[in-house]
Amino acid sequence: MYSKAEKQALIQEFWTTFGQNYPRKWLLHKTKIKDVHFKFYADNKKVGVCLEIGCKSEDLKKIYYEKIISLFGLLKDEFLPNIQEEYHHLLENGKEVALFWEESNQWSMHNKQHWEEIFDYFYDKMDAFERFFFEYEDYIRDLETNT
Repeated sequence: MYSKAEKQALIQEFWTTFGQNYPRKWLLHKTKIKDVHFKFYADNKKVGVCLEIGCKSEDLKKIYYEKIISLFGLLKDEFLPNIQEEYHHLLENGKEVALFWEESNQWSMHNKQHWEEIFDYFYDKMDAFERFFFEYEDYIRDLETNT
């Protein structure tokens, strides 16, 4: 069991090490779509990548979600075979978002022996997610083209 300070130090070391091992500029918040972004996540039970749609406007949230859903078969078949989705996903802070994610419970961020495998997993999965987004970004961003 870690103290709060030890846990914060471990988390910082984890993300710093990941950034040093994979010094790539990830897309993350630079989708050019307000409140639509990619995230990495890791804790003591699971690791994963996600695309979060947290638009304040329910109409916009629905449009972006439906655009990704219309491409979901391609996303699953060609990029992320274990991708999951949920329109009404509740975050820990109480905010409801639409979420597309792939995760693994094989590793714990708290075990440094797992870090290399986690980093490889992050790289492979986020790279696939970004390739999907770049392939279909014109369609996803275009609010005039509905599904």
